[in-house]
Amino acid sequence: MQLYNKLSAKERAALIDEAGKDRITISFYQYHRIKNPQIFRDKLFLEWNDLEVLGRTYVSYEGINAQISVPSENFLALKNQLDSISFLEGIRLNVAIEHDNKSFLKLKVKVRNKIVADGLNDDTFDVTDKGVHLNAAEFNAMLANPDTVCVDMRNHYESEIGHFDGAITPDVDTFRDSLDIIEEDLKDHKEDKNLLMYCTGGIRCEKASAYYKHKGFKNVFQLEGGIIEYTRQVKQEGIENKFIGKNFVFDHRRAEKISDDIIANCHQCGKPCDTHTNCANEACHLLFIQCDDCAEKMENTCSTDCQEIIHLSYEEQKALRKGKGNSNKIFKKGRSEKLKFKN
Repeated sequence: MQLYNKLSAKERAALIDEAGKDRITISFYQYHRIKNPQIFRDKLFLEWNDLEVLGRTYVSYEGINAQISVPSENFLALKNQLDSISFLEGIRLNVAIEHDNKSFLKLKVKVRNKIVADGLNDDTFDVTDKGVHLNAAEFNAMLANPDTVCVDMRNHYESEIGHFDGAITPDVDTFRDSLDIIEEDLKDHKEDKNLLMYCTGGIRCEKASAYYKHKGFKNVFQLEGGIIEYTRQVKQEGIENKFIGKNFVFDHRRAEKISDDIIANCHQCGKPCDTHTNCANEACHLLFIQCDDCAEKMENTCSTDCQEIIHLSYEEQKALRKGKGNSNKIFKKGRSEKLKFKN
């Protein structure tokens, strides 16, 4: 019984090309008490593997957080499979705005302590006492209210390339970092201001809204379905778009264009640019913004040091990587002093 992906990204990409099937990229989440996450995880993997699902999904005692893709012809079967799970029946599926058959190249379903790393002790507050959910039109109206403070619950590398007009964008590396900063900055307005929050697909706001209500904020609101669902409603219903730039996404696309505005700059030359890349040096993999000219000049690396390393032999590069791990530090290293024009 195969319970883990056995193909490399390169092998899977070749199979996707060979199959010639259009794929749909989807995200969804649900907070729910899962008694045995490992059994649930294995069940999902087996069923999704049969449906040719690819992507990254986290399962925990508190629920599920999924970013996946599926062949268009299997979309209905996937929906039926999700509907067969009691707490996922009728779940809203956030469908990607921009099409990319290779948004994901592997199926990974992992058991984690939490579906979002929030660093909170859920036993200290009522996680079900959430803020008021707003659709796109309601969000726009609330955004225009002078008594509203709109906060981006995402990290610096996400909001740097796109955010809502007038939103506060905390300069943080993690979701957990933003929680205390926002509370401190707004401590004098817990009763007289509307706290309006948004994130990519809504999951971070689910927990944050309950946390802020616990902390004494009286008027807490959140964008239902996040930026992804907002953009769908804007396009389908002809609602005015208040989002500027791109929406950062956690797959091979890295971002979806929401408006034509370019609000960021190349971290190497300062030219207007909002394209993220990972440094080509396997020992670095720094996530940063790089324009086409710098990408060509620097060979997709973040610095001359890394550019020199990629021309070493494989064995020499491997030796340099020994004992080193990048993990999520690739996002924090976006503040590297090597990046002259990092805002």
